[in-house]
Amino acid sequence: MLQATEETFERFLQCFGISRMIDLGEISFIDPCGMVGLLEIGEVLKQPGAGRTLVLPRSEEVLKYLERMDFLRLAPRYFTLDPPNPHLPAKYLRKSYSDVLLEITPIEKSDDIHFIAAKVKERAQAILARHLGYGEKAIDGFIVALSEVCQNIVEHSGDKGFVGIQKYHFQKLKKNVVKIAVMDTGMGFRNSLSHRFLLRNDLHAIEKALLQGASRFTDEGRGHGLAAVRKFVTHWKGRLSLRSGTAKLSIIPNWSRGKEKEFDLTPFPGAQINIMLPEV
Repeated sequence: MLQATEETFERFLQCFGISRMIDLGEISFIDPCGMVGLLEIGEVLKQPGAGRTLVLPRSEEVLKYLERMDFLRLAPRYFTLDPPNPHLPAKYLRKSYSDVLLEITPIEKSDDIHFIAAKVKERAQAILARHLGYGEKAIDGFIVALSEVCQNIVEHSGDKGFVGIQKYHFQKLKKNVVKIAVMDTGMGFRNSLSHRFLLRNDLHAIEKALLQGASRFTDEGRGHGLAAVRKFVTHWKGRLSLRSGTAKLSIIPNWSRGKEKEFDLTPFPGAQINIMLPEV
């Protein structure tokens, strides 16, 4: 089964490095990380006359999902779509409200963060209470954590970002999970922190930000957003990964798998954050 997820992000990144086309034709599953990751790759490669082509999935179900998550609305900013006007079945009727997702949403200014926080708060009772069994205090913590991650994009990245959220039923756990992807193509953690700290490499910069709450600001209390996210995810036995530059650091619970530390990856600007929260 071909997928577009966090696990396949590196493969797509390498493909776009050597080809002007990427073929999603056989894709049978894509999650928020897959969609946001493709848009951010497009943002990095966006040049006049670049002519990057994205072959869309042939699966009707995947196409409907891409439309529902607003990917098909955003993707033409960066790619020539093939086919240019994907056919959706006449019976398909998009719902304006959902208690299982947050559509792919751009983050460019503080107003975007307020909009995202309000939208998540509106749906949080259903997403986290009904589907994950979290209490009111946890839901408030989730909204604050997500807002702080999004705020990092506006304050630190110097570029636009995207966020997307989706609830799934995770077969391995036999539980519901919520996947959250927040990415930007800005300066990244090493460039952001290098004027205050002596950093060996990208991985060291990620560790400073995620594990020690380091910030490029000297103000008291700044830089704790990612640390708060890490504590929240760890408390709920979730999974968290942070990629920046050529490195990636992951906090992996016992129900998941993967490498905790990765380096010498394909260089990519900004920061790519992926969170997975399980049902209680």
